[in-house]
Amino acid sequence: MIPASPLPPQPVVDWRLAWRQSLTDPRQLLARLALADRADELLAAVDTGFAMRVPESYLRRMRPGDADDPLLRQVLPAAAELQAAPGYGTDAVGDLAASRAPGVIHKYHGRVLLIATGACAINCRYCFRRHFPYADELAARDRWRAALDYIAGDDSVQEVILSGGDPLALATGKLAEFTDALAGIGHVRSLRLHTRLPIVLPERVDAALLAWLGGLPWPVTVVVHANHGNEIDEQTSAALHALRDGGAHLLNQSVLLAGVNDSLPALEQLSWRLHQAATLPYYLHLLDKVAGAAHFHVDEVAARHLHAQLRARLPGYLLPRLVREIAGEPAKTPL
Repeated sequence: MIPASPLPPQPVVDWRLAWRQSLTDPRQLLARLALADRADELLAAVDTGFAMRVPESYLRRMRPGDADDPLLRQVLPAAAELQAAPGYGTDAVGDLAASRAPGVIHKYHGRVLLIATGACAINCRYCFRRHFPYADELAARDRWRAALDYIAGDDSVQEVILSGGDPLALATGKLAEFTDALAGIGHVRSLRLHTRLPIVLPERVDAALLAWLGGLPWPVTVVVHANHGNEIDEQTSAALHALRDGGAHLLNQSVLLAGVNDSLPALEQLSWRLHQAATLPYYLHLLDKVAGAAHFHVDEVAARHLHAQLRARLPGYLLPRLVREIAGEPAKTPL
């Protein structure tokens, strides 16, 4: 028997190059998906004020010819974004009221969240920070000094959460600059990263990032963000396994989105694919009521019904917690 030849090694693509090659023209995106003839129907007629950005690796997971593809719906600027909706505003979860220093949001006891950067590899149309004033609120701008001073001055802070934007949009050296300084603050016991990059731009999980994570002095939790099982392909799964093998605890948070994952098969498939990619489902959020995202709304009654069905189909460790974030509350509100 002739042994099978090993597969040739895959070329290593620098994540910054992959990012620069992202699509930013909605009509070009539709053309790549054989939907150019439906552009006038599908796209907002005027600029929504929130640019499109889609990495090539994410585009490759979309279904050509399908205007209802669940990944496409998450990123395509749609006419519905321009429709005003009662109760939808620019600060959906009360971030600004909880700001304590530039880029520092302190809502919950024992943990503080840092807006590390305003950059993302992909612009999700339902993003609750799509109107956030990043120009004024970035923790990394002053070499992290204001954020570090705030953390050092409050010994109740045991966990630091890097968010954004997306913290992994920063160079690994910039992240190390922060964690090197944070290591001198004795009451910090845990580091958490909220990031979508391992899902939408898996090239970001490179040797330098893994070396940085592996050298940190605290337990590290990486909370990724996938909404649909089709977002998890072989490349994404490999990136998530690499993070797990590097010592990170992996969780996923999703948003319940009309036309994307508001069905039992979609949510069940997502949980199983996350499990196969070394990641546990954590939260299933009701949509935050940010202006421009009302067309993604799933009402609470329907959400509870779906979650009950999901509970009957999945082992408990694969059932995400159904929650809503309410501005001013001391924790996420379970439903």
